[in-house]
Amino acid sequence: MTAYRSVGIMIIRNPTGELKKMQKSNTKNDILEAALELFSVQGYEATSLSQIAEAVGIRKASVYSHFESKQKILDALTSEILEQYDKHSIFSQANLSDPEFQKRIDGISPDEISEMILKHIRYILHDPHISKTRKMLTVEQFRNPELQKLQTKQNYTNVTDYFTRLIKLLIKSGRLIEKDPEIAAAQLALPISVWINLCDREPERESEITRLIERHVRQFFEIYGKGDA
Repeated sequence: MTAYRSVGIMIIRNPTGELKKMQKSNTKNDILEAALELFSVQGYEATSLSQIAEAVGIRKASVYSHFESKQKILDALTSEILEQYDKHSIFSQANLSDPEFQKRIDGISPDEISEMILKHIRYILHDPHISKTRKMLTVEQFRNPELQKLQTKQNYTNVTDYFTRLIKLLIKSGRLIEKDPEIAAAQLALPISVWINLCDREPERESEITRLIERHVRQFFEIYGKGDA
């Protein structure tokens, strides 16, 4: 995610015509990087501007030349990270009301749905900013009302809404039997959310979790799928 890259690389040509690399630091981005790192480890409330400044290697007063307050740092972080998340998330990439997407769903296989879900999981587990933001929300969800709402939206509301609409499409297309789509969506999506949280705590288990998700999606279709679909 380039917006938070603390050091950019600039290619220039020296007097002899030889190309060389020069590092160009960006203090504002350094502040955001340091703040996100600290927020994800010790939480937003427990992190002071002095700690952020120390992590960057600047004076506290210098932070104020870029951000009016710690809240403004948080606002900038969440805005940019959510923008990037929306660009890569399956929830935003898939327009469930688009006739072309509906046609694709009509013929989608359990393995394709499994891979679609796994691609999203790999992104949110391995993108350092998304991963740190998720950990920050976990730390702060019981202390900061604003982040509590964001945690609910990102990790529950968006997930269940997307999968409920997806299940409705699969029922409509004849791929799944007619059952309560909201409950079926919860049965499909919520165990995956638990496994993602497990990967956050124990990243060495990612391969095991990947296999579980593949088996989970396959069994979901065995239970809810129509035999002639």
